[in-house]
Formats: sequence, structure tokens, C-alpha cells
Amino acid sequence: MNTTRKPAVLFMGDLVIVARQTRLITEAHNRGYAPLLVVTPYTDPARLAELRADPEHPLSKLADVVEVEDAKVDFVVPGIQPLLRRYDVKAVLCIGDFFVEPVGVVADCLGVPGAGSASSRMSRNKMLQRTALPDLSPTFQVVTPSERGGPIAADVTFPVVVKPVGRFSSLGVRQVHRPDELADVLATYPEDETVLVESRVVGPEFSVEALTQHGKVLWAEVTGKRTNESTGIFFTEMGHTSPAELSDVDRQALVDANTEVLRRLGFRDGISHAEFRLSAGGPVMMEIATRLPGDGITFLWELATGQPLEPVMLDLALGVPTSYPAPRRRACQVYLEHPFGELRDVTSTGTPVSWVTRDDSWPAFTPQDAQAPAQDHAVLVTMVAGDVLGPQTDSEARSVSVIFDVPLGEETAPLVEKYAATVTIEVDEAARSAA
Repeated sequence: MNTTRKPAVLFMGDLVIVARQTRLITEAHNRGYAPLLVVTPYTDPARLAELRADPEHPLSKLADVVEVEDAKVDFVVPGIQPLLRRYDVKAVLCIGDFFVEPVGVVADCLGVPGAGSASSRMSRNKMLQRTALPDLSPTFQVVTPSERGGPIAADVTFPVVVKPVGRFSSLGVRQVHRPDELADVLATYPEDETVLVESRVVGPEFSVEALTQHGKVLWAEVTGKRTNESTGIFFTEMGHTSPAELSDVDRQALVDANTEVLRRLGFRDGISHAEFRLSAGGPVMMEIATRLPGDGITFLWELATGQPLEPVMLDLALGVPTSYPAPRRRACQVYLEHPFGELRDVTSTGTPVSWVTRDDSWPAFTPQDAQAPAQDHAVLVTMVAGDVLGPQTDSEARSVSVIFDVPLGEETAPLVEKYAATVTIEVDEAARSAA
């Protein structure tokens, strides 16, 4: 074996999400590790090369990049063999949804800390999660393509929610109110896609972010969520509040349920993001992902606690003893309603606008003192000029959000309208019909 190989951290994720979490790349580099990246064809190689050539961009610190045909184990493992010959990989870390399973498998193959192959596999498939955790799940039925015309079990009561077993970002999630509507909704899914039909759980939605090492939860907190479900059949997340505004009893019930989920899935090391409904009977798990949370939630926790999450995530991946503080402020991300049409511009009379998708760069966030007044931190645009804005049917259809924080004892609701009112979204009126 070549003992001169440089120690490295292997990251897996496409540019759209890696650009959000570039501090991971910088942190690995600053600790003396060669940052390596695995991407799929979803990443434009020319754009990635341009960013790597820019000494001002954090991705210039990448030591090596490999593209694989698909984010599946059978493509990733052969694809990373050249990297394994050149580098001594000390940690493997997932950035985003696609690579959750191969990251878990590769970490096990290399004998480095990780979520574990089984928990990584289950976290990418809602059917496996329901099968492993039926008592913490809604009443459900698995419907394969060949069973779409069959009866629904008597204990699955309407309204129901239809969910593809392997998608994410609320893609394909639909609410169905009556039995006679179900066949038409099922017919909209691809012919080879298996779905869940679940009894609709009534109650507010939350996520629990947790940091786990050697199977022990070191830190866990609850994020409150807002969705657009009250206005239609979709379940698009339209806002996050970290920590959630809820009682100590409810918070503890959610944290305890999440700890039990992680224990039964055999989750070992890393960050996890689980979503729950808090029903009258207690927490009901919607899904769990053995990865960092999406949207701006990592930055909400940075604003809330005063410390970034990325160094702790790298500690967990490297097996370094670590910790993370309790929140001392409350931070919010709110997605805005937008007019329909072709996006022309987004302007703000408050904090500057960041076109994070266009520029492949997110702004830096500066935590405030615990009792500092409410502060807006960012206006984030996740579309580019020329995109057509329409109904916000899933996470990819959202366009603009604002991020702000407040002291823990201050209500956030009045500030949502205040900071939203600072933003103007301009669309091409002639393109409205295309939305």
C-alpha cells in the first residue's frame, strides 16, 4: 500500500447543494485534508470547473472531482476507485439526498464513521421506514404499479396522502379527499413507481435535527414547519422556525420519538433530519433522512446557537469527540408567495438579495447576541431570471425566501409580514399564461 497518500475527506453531492454547504469543503481543507467530491451529470462540469478555477470561491479548495453516472452504489463504488488509490480517505460525508445510500455503504466499506449501510438504505425509502417503524408511522398501504386498481385496506381512512416511496422534497406527494378520486391520482405516477397510501395525520409538522456519535444522540432540537397544505392538495414546505415555538412537553416528546427512531434504525454517526406530525396521540413520523437538513435549516441553527454546524458534522464523520450548544435565539426562513410568470428580478428594501442558484454561492450569516433586536439576514433566490414561476407544488417550485432571527422570547409571526414586505418579485406579465 502507498503510505504517502494524502489524507482526504470524500464528499458526495451535486453542485446545487454543495454550493450551499461550502463551509464543509473549507473546513476539511483547513484541517489538512484533501477535499474530494463525487457528482452526477446533474452538475454542469464546465460550471464546476469555472468555480474551481476561481481562487475566491470555496470550491477552488477541492483537490479532486469524480463524476459518476448515477448516485447509486453500483455506480459510485467503481467510480471512486481512482480516488481511493490516490488518497487515504478518512471520512465520507453526504451533501444532499441523492448520495445518502452510497455514502453509508462506502463508509462501512472503508471502516470509517457513518450512519451505517442499513439506516442509510432505509432513509432513502419510505416503504422501508414504514415497515421498520409501523408503530411510529401513519396507517399505510403499499401500492405497487400492478395493484393500483385494487382495494384500499379498511384501516386506511380518508383523506389520504399518496407518497412515492423513493422521492424527496415533497415531489409527488398528493392529498386525496375521497375514495373515488384515488384512482385518478394513482394514474399520474410513472408506471414503474411504487407509492404509499397513508391515512392523513392531523397536527402541526416539525423536523428534528440530531447529532449522533457511536449511536448516542449528542444534540437534538426541533424545527417548526409551515406548509401550503391548507390551500390545496400539495405539502410544500413554506417556512422553518428553529427552534420551534412549542411547549417543553411537546418538544421532549418529539426528541424522544426521534431518538427511538434512530435507535431502531441502527444509526451510528452523523447528522440526521426527521420529519414528524404532532397528532393528538403524540408524534407520528413522516420520514427520516440520514443527512443534513435541506433549505436554510443549517444556517437557522447557526443563527440560533451562535455556532456553525459544519465543523461538528466533520467531527462526527472523522470520529472526533464533539458537542454543539443549545439555542439562544430563534431563527426563521419564510418562502414567499410569488406572482405567476417569467421571473425578471427580485429586489429588497432590506437585506441584500442573494441569487444563490445563479451564482452558486450562499451569503455568510452572522449570529447576533442573544438579546439583540430582531434582524433580517438574507433574501435568497433559488430560481434564475427567465424561469417561469407557477404554483408551488413542491420544493423545487419555490422561488424566494427571507431569513431572520429574534430573541428566544419574541414572537416571530408579526415579523414574517414585516420582512416579506421588503421584497418585490417582478415577473413578465406576458408570460403569465405559461405558468
